[in-house]
Amino acid sequence: MTYAYGESYLDDAMNNLGEAVDYAVHACNVSADDFMSMFVTSGYAKQFESGVAKVVSGLSGSELVLSVLRASGKQIDAPAARLEYDCSPEYWCGYILAYYQWHSAISFKDILKAIPMSELDRMYSALHEASEEKAVDVFDSIMKRKNTVTKLQTMRKNGGLSQKQLADKSGVSLRSIQQYEQRAKDINKAAVDSLLSLAKALGCRVEDLIESV
Repeated sequence: MTYAYGESYLDDAMNNLGEAVDYAVHACNVSADDFMSMFVTSGYAKQFESGVAKVVSGLSGSELVLSVLRASGKQIDAPAARLEYDCSPEYWCGYILAYYQWHSAISFKDILKAIPMSELDRMYSALHEASEEKAVDVFDSIMKRKNTVTKLQTMRKNGGLSQKQLADKSGVSLRSIQQYEQRAKDINKAAVDSLLSLAKALGCRVEDLIESV
């Protein structure tokens, strides 16, 4: 398997991204999702993915945060770094995210699109004592599921309808249709009348829209 960069940098990368997320949240009052969004758009994520030594190893977690914030145009005093990081959920989220990116060689941008930090945080209690390999299996499963075209999208495209046209025809809001197709909302838990309306508009059965679990 080809990893994102040399394994000699991996421990530093995991510790530093763990410290960075913890520092962003607890010292700088920046949410983990907002910090990682800036991490991606600032260009630091690309450098991290490439194993640029200065970024994955040369900067401490707090220095990485301040560099990202400055690159994003955020003016902030430099709060003192915490003495202990490795017990917090935020630290684990950054730590395991760095491992998964290294292991999978998938960009942070694409990982976070499928598994935002808020969702990763919800996995803390179940996975923080598990092995990295177990976390990889879980994340691979989520990535596969979320990157698979939904049945709703397949039926809509087969019918030659845009999302807006389906919304107008079914009476289900455009936003809901977008969320179902992006898996941001679970269509299996949709209201019965919404499912019936979608099925009628698409000329299919409700069962044709339900996703496998």
